[in-house]
Amino acid sequence: MSEFYKYSASLSSGKEVGMDEYKGKLVLIVNTASKCGFTNQYEGLEELYQKYKDKGLVILGFPSNQFAKQEPGSDEEIASFCQLNYGVTFQIFKKVDVNGKDAIPLFKYLKKELTGLLGGKIKWNFTKFLIGTDGEPIKRFAPKFKPEDLVPEIEKHLK
Repeated sequence: MSEFYKYSASLSSGKEVGMDEYKGKLVLIVNTASKCGFTNQYEGLEELYQKYKDKGLVILGFPSNQFAKQEPGSDEEIASFCQLNYGVTFQIFKKVDVNGKDAIPLFKYLKKELTGLLGGKIKWNFTKFLIGTDGEPIKRFAPKFKPEDLVPEIEKHLK
């Protein structure tokens, strides 16, 4: 079993979700923020989700306030903002740390497996991690990669 499936995280509602619930799915994990120059990527992420969810794509949004305090709201406020402003229907998790000693174990794992340019740190909001249908990390994308830029990689890995 892939190590990815050993991790879990809490949805904004508080429900704990094991990554093993996504076995057989192509998973895109994104650290997000509501007051960032990249916030409009929520719209593109939702479009990707709607286009590919029936083919096996899952998108998991993880809000973080670690980058210029661009995610100040409560978990409820963040979920509401995403739904009201961008029609987000993919899963939004509780606000987390993605860097540093308090980073959640899932992000410690992702950064170890897909180090990126900063040697294992996340540079900014909307860094994206693509996990294969077998649970193996495939690729990391910098914040500047728009959701639509991921289409070739997503299509390559969906059945």
